[in-house]
Amino acid sequence: MFPTHPRARTGPAMTTAAALAAVGALALGGLSAIPARAAVDDGLVLKYNLTGAAGTVAEDSSGNGRNGVISGDATALGSEGLQLGGTNGHVKLPNDVMRGLDSITVSTDVKIAADQGTPYFIWGLGNTTNGTGNGYLFSTGNSYRTSIASGNWSTEQTTSANRDLARGAWKTITYTLSGGTAVLYEDGTEVARKTGVTITPGSIGGGTTTANYLGRSVYSGDKYLKGQVRDFRIYDRALTADEVRELGYVSPEQRVALDLQDLSLGDTSAVTSNLSLPASGPNGSAYAWSSSDPATISAEGTVTRPAHGTGDATVTLTATASSGGASASKSFTVTVPEDISDEQKVSEASAALNVWDADAIRGNITLPAAGLYGTAVEWKSNDDAVITPTGEVTRPAYGSKPAVLNLQAAISLGKAKAKKKFRVTVLPLPKAEAKEGYAFAYFTGNDVAGENIYMAASRGNNALKWDELNGGQPVLKSGLGTKGLRDPFIIRSPEGDKFYMIATDLSIGSGTSWDSSQRQGSQHIEVWESTDLVTWSGQRHVKVSPDTAGNTWAPEAHYDEKIGAYVVYWASKIYADNDPNHTGGTHNKMMYATTRDFRTFSEAKVWNDPGNSVIDSTVIKEGDTYYRFTKDEGQVSGCLDIMQEKSNDLLAVDGPATSPRNWTLMANCIGKNAGTGGVEGPTVFKSNTEEKYYLFVDEFGGRGYIPLESTSLENPDWKLSTNYELPRAPRHGTVLPVTKTELERLHSQL
Repeated sequence: MFPTHPRARTGPAMTTAAALAAVGALALGGLSAIPARAAVDDGLVLKYNLTGAAGTVAEDSSGNGRNGVISGDATALGSEGLQLGGTNGHVKLPNDVMRGLDSITVSTDVKIAADQGTPYFIWGLGNTTNGTGNGYLFSTGNSYRTSIASGNWSTEQTTSANRDLARGAWKTITYTLSGGTAVLYEDGTEVARKTGVTITPGSIGGGTTTANYLGRSVYSGDKYLKGQVRDFRIYDRALTADEVRELGYVSPEQRVALDLQDLSLGDTSAVTSNLSLPASGPNGSAYAWSSSDPATISAEGTVTRPAHGTGDATVTLTATASSGGASASKSFTVTVPEDISDEQKVSEASAALNVWDADAIRGNITLPAAGLYGTAVEWKSNDDAVITPTGEVTRPAYGSKPAVLNLQAAISLGKAKAKKKFRVTVLPLPKAEAKEGYAFAYFTGNDVAGENIYMAASRGNNALKWDELNGGQPVLKSGLGTKGLRDPFIIRSPEGDKFYMIATDLSIGSGTSWDSSQRQGSQHIEVWESTDLVTWSGQRHVKVSPDTAGNTWAPEAHYDEKIGAYVVYWASKIYADNDPNHTGGTHNKMMYATTRDFRTFSEAKVWNDPGNSVIDSTVIKEGDTYYRFTKDEGQVSGCLDIMQEKSNDLLAVDGPATSPRNWTLMANCIGKNAGTGGVEGPTVFKSNTEEKYYLFVDEFGGRGYIPLESTSLENPDWKLSTNYELPRAPRHGTVLPVTKTELERLHSQL
């Protein structure tokens, strides 16, 4: 039999002869026969079993009469707990449940749905003010952590396992706090500890807490919990490690059996693409995979279909799960259909081929040399003087007629061939106009309302006086990714009549921690385009970072005439290939990729990695020299501040061992020397009216954006500007010089 396990994990266990040898006399269904745990009742404030019949009352079985109220899309599942649908289902606890508590334990069983939205709380106890948490204690499976806060997110004191809690499996999560020491447990085993916690549960709200929930956040914009919960407990003391073990310890044998019983590869009756073979199970077992036919499916999941006409292949994949000294195996039969013909591949590749903006081309275009299935694509133009076979575009002069021409793609694979024609229109160049004002795009703060894109327009040609557009409301919001937008950047095309807006996909206001946002953060940037700075295209959510990236912060771009494309750069923490959960330590480095259309990007590469953290780079070109401003977080330049560098090559790369550096340091401690507090998020631009340069920097702990100025980039002397009137609360963004027509159009949006 299994060693005594205090918490039954229901459902049949998948076992084999190896499993029986490892765990003894376990039979199918053995897991449901695990004995109930010993009672740990001393000090209970409340206890909700949540395993009873349907109803709206969560009965407090502690005897203290603190019943909860079940509402929303919640369904009773008996021994499988209370199912929460993720829309509005939750349990409302009585008010003031932490009043008078200097110590606390909160524990629950939770099974998080695979499609749980983020950010979310599993449980949260505290208060909400205007939709924002205002003193609380909570736990989330995101970067599995529990935080206690006296105010909003900025006051959180967090105990974190620095990895996500597994989904689709029952977990017992427990948090204890006493004497300034917080301990986080998973399935009865300590996974994180934090000392020096200065907030006590009873101090939150002075003992008054009215937003106490199971399955709901104290932040109104967060997602509700989607999954199952049961056995929710609050104690007025910190349980000992042995007591927490009684609540949810899972033995190695049980981990193996639980992981194998739920292990699935989905529909394996007709597998045509590579399989993602998990390296570990939600209960912590490690999987080792083997294949009966590695030439067809490798142990890593790489699928090679049998040649067309040779018939389908049947392969047995075997997963061996191990934990401690326990192990067991489970096998899957996988059918791999024979490959499609080269003719069909070419046909599908041809159908997928596209020329973007074919009816209004304004710059170099992407003409891919390869298509689906590794097909080769060769392009021809009937007018190379307008569009070359590699996509370089020469537009007709201003005042000329548009150029209409044909592009032909020849798609081939082996002896199979196809052709596809595109009728395209290249617009004439716009009229060259002087810059007579400025546009300003920015976000406003770390809350849900602030993490949108706002815009302002200058008052005439004065870079220090601004009017907010759209009544001070956002001009762009996100419906994709995290649905938070930060650090917007606008770039004008080299031809002058197209604009791209890119932004960070990040929502701190929804409750995401700074640590989690750099481990399990977005690998995408958000993209819009416009021809007038007022009407913007639909949002594009574009992946630019590798799978090893934990974040993609503050993307910006600069056009490089040498390569005829935009260089897009951003900050990412890049984790080791063998650290898929991004639990290790690393630092932010500047990455880059190239693009012609902000749709198709090259593979990301390292641009600047001095061996310490750098973020928020921005670039301006003067003559043949590129000047780069970067927040130096690792004090590479001698100061935690903005540094200025220069290079004649935009794509010059610096690594930790580069000596001398390809980008020459020109100035450091720029904010400090100008008298600011801590600054980041620089944006730099030249005055339209005089030999002067402005560097707006984000004083993140104080005034937000503030302007600095210097009369030279080559001999910089950055000083704080005077007599300025910026928009309300601008944070990291971009200032773009604009024409009189563009400025008037922007002012029409006040």
